Amino acid sequence: MEEMDPRYLNPTTIIDSEHPTIKAHAEKTIQGSTDPVEKAVKLYYAVRDGIWYDPYYPFYLPEHYRASNVLKSGRGYCVCKASLLCALGRACGIHSRIGFADVKNHLATKQLLEFLGSNLFVYHGYVEFFLEDKWVKATPAFNRELCERHQVEPLEFDGREDSIFHPFNLENKQFMEYVADHGVYADIPVDILVAGWKATYGKDRVMGWIEMFEKRGGISGRDFSEEDVVKG
Repeated sequence: MEEMDPRYLNPTTIIDSEHPTIKAHAEKTIQGSTDPVEKAVKLYYAVRDGIWYDPYYPFYLPEHYRASNVLKSGRGYCVCKASLLCALGRACGIHSRIGFADVKNHLATKQLLEFLGSNLFVYHGYVEFFLEDKWVKATPAFNRELCERHQVEPLEFDGREDSIFHPFNLENKQFMEYVADHGVYADIPVDILVAGWKATYGKDRVMGWIEMFEKRGGISGRDFSEEDVVKG
């Protein structure tokens, strides 16, 4: 068995797995399960469908990714949801870590593509659980309702096989393409994420987003679930 890094089980200030609300939510979700695989599966679906995917969620401060804050807000983009799932996993005694990859999104909304100026999503976040002597990927980003609207099969997770984005949607059109791997982390590297966003989307654009959030108290004023789906 691989020797586990204790950092993958311990809480951090961002992945605050010892926070009372995280521990209570984890206990409520697993409903007395004792099998680690069963626990991980229940946690995955609780985050996938219980936390609304919002690509316009604030992204530039540690508190934006703090698991207890994401749970309280009920929404967040992929890294926020991964942070929460990772915290819940650790709260249940499962070694859990964060992974990052760049993905090309071939199915998005007109408004989001204009907002980003690109179909490249850098530092997309997912979780890796250590289950049955191996690391298994879990991607809780898109809730079921969002997938149905975009005609994409919701990502399932059985705790034994990697759960990663489908390359095609239900109409057999390109959906997600993995183009770079940034490795795994014990915590959310906020400075690295923001630097990566600036390098890809442009410093002025990213600073403009930050100024917008600062002026609006962390609210974008955008509703991704109501935007125009772009296919192809």
